[in-house]
Amino acid sequence: MHKNCMTGARNKRLAALTALLRRHSLTRQDELVTALREAGYEVTQATVSRDLDQLGAIKIRRGGETRYTLPDQLGAARSDDGRLRSLFAEWVRVAEPAANLVVLKTPPGSAHLVGVALDTAPPAAVVGTISGDDTLFIACRSPAEAAALAEEWQGWLRG
Repeated sequence: MHKNCMTGARNKRLAALTALLRRHSLTRQDELVTALREAGYEVTQATVSRDLDQLGAIKIRRGGETRYTLPDQLGAARSDDGRLRSLFAEWVRVAEPAANLVVLKTPPGSAHLVGVALDTAPPAAVVGTISGDDTLFIACRSPAEAAALAEEWQGWLRG
């Protein structure tokens, strides 16, 4: 098959996957494989896994349910402090400085949610983030900036 044909088919599959994620609460990759096959795409779980990665889809927990979501569905693309504050109030349990890092603790499966929001519109002091399952490391330019951010964010958690 010609490379452009493969790219076109892949783009159509990614668009179909995006539409599925927007319309349905899908919790497992095998559900996505089935839904894509029903839509006429012959895919494997490995293909779906790569596609989810390319789309930046992440699993989040909401109301006891874990499901796939796209970064723009998090509502974190705006850089206003109000959105980030409400995200922190809902998902962050602890903000603690450690040298030039700020360590955030979240409920299991939620660190990526906060990490995507920070990566989308990082505060000036933030150099980058690393998300685990329930822990997020935020690298700052200096220990003083890390301490100031941690203090500000911990204030958001208190109300």
